[in-house]
Amino acid sequence: MTDKPSVLFVCVHNAGRSQMAAAWLTHLAGDRVEVRSAGSAPGEQVNPAAVRAMAEVGIDISEETPKMLTVDAVRESDVCITMGCGDACPVFPGKRYLDWKLEDPAGRGVEAVRPIRDEIKALVEGLIAEIAPKEPGATS
Repeated sequence: MTDKPSVLFVCVHNAGRSQMAAAWLTHLAGDRVEVRSAGSAPGEQVNPAAVRAMAEVGIDISEETPKMLTVDAVRESDVCITMGCGDACPVFPGKRYLDWKLEDPAGRGVEAVRPIRDEIKALVEGLIAEIAPKEPGATS
């Protein structure tokens, strides 16, 4: 058993918002948090505009693939964050559920995805401060 918090990001296609959120959390928190993402109706590939927008900030999500939301993924996560998928996420007692109201980047160009990417980064930074703050005296 680990004391490391685990977070599951869920959106409909697991192709844009949840992929960007998972990448930000992995990038910013490193190994302090276990990160998962999934979709209630996964797409065939990650949104190319999301891949480009993340590449612009030095984060490569080009090898990621959309994954199906499973009951086990929810059960194994401490925090479940939904992004526009309504009630698709199963609810378990003792879990924390958040719903981030974010625009859907599907079908939009990189110019439209950048503000969504930046909003997700700010939300993820707030989440990290809450669930996995750095130890006093830690660097970076």
